[in-house]
Amino acid sequence: MTLHPSSGDPYRFGTEAFYAALGRAFVAMCAVVPFLFLIEAVDQGLAFGLDATAGIIPQRIDGLDGVFFSPFLHHGFDHLYSNSIPLILLGTFVLAAGARRFLWSTLVIILVSGLGVWFTGSPNSVVVGASGVIFGYLGILLTRGIVERSWWNFAVFLLVGLLYGWQLVGILPTDERISWQGHLFGLLGGVVAAILFRRRRPSVDGPDYSGSPLSLP
Repeated sequence: MTLHPSSGDPYRFGTEAFYAALGRAFVAMCAVVPFLFLIEAVDQGLAFGLDATAGIIPQRIDGLDGVFFSPFLHHGFDHLYSNSIPLILLGTFVLAAGARRFLWSTLVIILVSGLGVWFTGSPNSVVVGASGVIFGYLGILLTRGIVERSWWNFAVFLLVGLLYGWQLVGILPTDERISWQGHLFGLLGGVVAAILFRRRRPSVDGPDYSGSPLSLP
């Protein structure tokens, strides 16, 4: 008997579980952005100077901890505003595929993007912002569409590409004020994460639910 890959997946496109997971993911990502605004407000209001103390300073040991902290910091509210919508949009689609995969994938993206910036960036710069993570989520959606043979993920990538495709030039060295290294390595981190944490296709012996999305708390 031939078993279609999606026949045993309760989270396949169009099911109630699918839309429920998408809704929960959207709510979760909408909660992340106010947290980032709170960090920026506290940083500016109390003059902590977190950008300089917790951002990535390339090729300097005292700037290495910024690999983990920099995605939560921004150069002012304008910088944060520009990242908010793509972060919510892309993060929603990535998170809808499973909370555990989302967390591990985000960690991989942060590491690859941050270390890439630290090794290749200018030692006279301080790099902060969630742009690397955003490009990483874009890389995840593209790669999942290929390695998981998921037309849904690929369709989302094309949709986002139509909306934000012009930002892909950000992976090229253009403006000195923009960390193109963070964008480039973030995209590569997303590709790596999508391969590492790809959902296994069910075998003909029976459906495999090991890759089914986890319920969000």
